[in-house]
Amino acid sequence: MNINENEIAKLVTQVLQEMTGGAANTSYSAPSSGGAIPKTAKVAMMTKLKHFEIQEYPIPEVGDDDILVKVEGCGVCGTDAHEYKNDPFSLIPVVLGHEGTGEIVKMGKNVKVDSAGKPLKIGDKVVTCMIFKDNPDITMFDLNKQNVGGADVYGLLPDDNVHLNGWYSDYIFIRGGSTVFNVSDLDLDSRILIEPCAVLVHAVERAKLTNILRFNSRVVVQGCGPIGLICIAVLRTMGIENIVAVDGNEQRLAFAKRMGADNTVNFMNHKGIDALTEAVKDAFGGYLCDFAFQCTGSPAAHSNIYHFIRNGGGLCELGFFINGGDATINPHFDLCSKEITLVGSWVYTLRDYATTFDFLKRAIAIGLPIKELITHRFKLEEMNEALETNLAQKGLKIAYIAP
Repeated sequence: MNINENEIAKLVTQVLQEMTGGAANTSYSAPSSGGAIPKTAKVAMMTKLKHFEIQEYPIPEVGDDDILVKVEGCGVCGTDAHEYKNDPFSLIPVVLGHEGTGEIVKMGKNVKVDSAGKPLKIGDKVVTCMIFKDNPDITMFDLNKQNVGGADVYGLLPDDNVHLNGWYSDYIFIRGGSTVFNVSDLDLDSRILIEPCAVLVHAVERAKLTNILRFNSRVVVQGCGPIGLICIAVLRTMGIENIVAVDGNEQRLAFAKRMGADNTVNFMNHKGIDALTEAVKDAFGGYLCDFAFQCTGSPAAHSNIYHFIRNGGGLCELGFFINGGDATINPHFDLCSKEITLVGSWVYTLRDYATTFDFLKRAIAIGLPIKELITHRFKLEEMNEALETNLAQKGLKIAYIAP
């Protein structure tokens, strides 16, 4: 009879409980694919602006509701780059990394299922979404009331006595009250892309609320960084084909076509908003777009995008994850007389997060090169280089990959 390590651990615990009247060890553990669980873990601690240090801390005792995860990888987000450069959230010292994934190596006795009700066991691959606060509107899985902006997120937590608070580490300590999803059916690259993809799944769901975005809509996506490129992929998986990507980088525009854009416009080739608007119209065969997604975080880009949209069209603004400054528009010409329907999008809901797993499978199934977004991979000891690569806008998605 073949019994794996997980089953042995559970049998031992069961025997101990019977022998001690239930006062057994409160957590299950088993060696991960990398061997036995060490007593300490390394983290890339950001100790000052533009500087990570590798520090080592004891791995805390796992409580009844906690999970210890061996980190396998984590994407580098634009938010991480902002924190690395300017510390806008006043988090220093901090272990960053919120686009991470890894393998459960130890879990408390109360942990049975993930946040979607899917069984959890040692060896499963997981991602986290948030840590709940005292807000009943963000504690339901079937969530449509609020996004997760009011919750804490691993990788954006101030340092404390646990230290293993972000995914830029060997291990991350997932506390009770957190959301965790079993994504063992996705490969590592797909799992690293879950968080940014959830941002775009949410944005498209917001856009659909306008009742303007349809299968035959003409759609502009402005900005072809990872967010804009994923936006194109989400639209393409929905069956929307008439997509024009706008950016100033030819390599990114070429990748936009591979992700599903029908046409592209390089704004560097057009002087002034009138010329740029005509180029967008030409890309649509002489028409303005029905709907636009603004993904750049540039106030000037926000001001310009209204010109690309037809009367009665729609706009989803999702580029401003931090305060990027004020944008100037003319309320009469840009909004009122054109009756533009405008929605904002910021982060995601729990349901969007779960929906993202199926989006990734669908995108891969129809041949979109979604995993090719990850262009650079770094070790934990190379986190300074990883963030500098992100700031220099080299490649597309930067990732930390654990050994």
